[in-house]
Amino acid sequence: MLSRTLEETLLRALDLAGERGQKSAMLEHLLLALTEDKDAVAVLPLGSGKLNKMRHNLIAFLDRTRGSTPVEANPTTGFQRAVRRAELHAEGAGVAATGANVLLAIFFERETPALSFLEEQGLTRFDLKMPTSADEPTA
Repeated sequence: MLSRTLEETLLRALDLAGERGQKSAMLEHLLLALTEDKDAVAVLPLGSGKLNKMRHNLIAFLDRTRGSTPVEANPTTGFQRAVRRAELHAEGAGVAATGANVLLAIFFERETPALSFLEEQGLTRFDLKMPTSADEPTA
């Protein structure tokens, strides 16, 4: 089960790709959308300056392959895998998956520039301030 906020974030990631004329929504689109997801931002130990820098770098990266006409984007396999991993992790804790869970899942995707953008900020999965299961939202 996905939280309502995460559902909105996933739709935003697809829109970010489609608006750029990109048929595939990649993990980089998802990471960019997560920078505006309250649950994901809450676990990132970044100040607003570093978060804005990462957003700027992601936008520049995604705009390199910008198309001229908006399209309907579909999630890549990596995008889907990260969401599914997040969903399974949350399910094990008995809660709905949030942007925080998806952010954590991106760290398990080794072959993606999205991970590089996080690592450029000096982040590892151990740096995320994940809530305990008692603190996690249930919807």
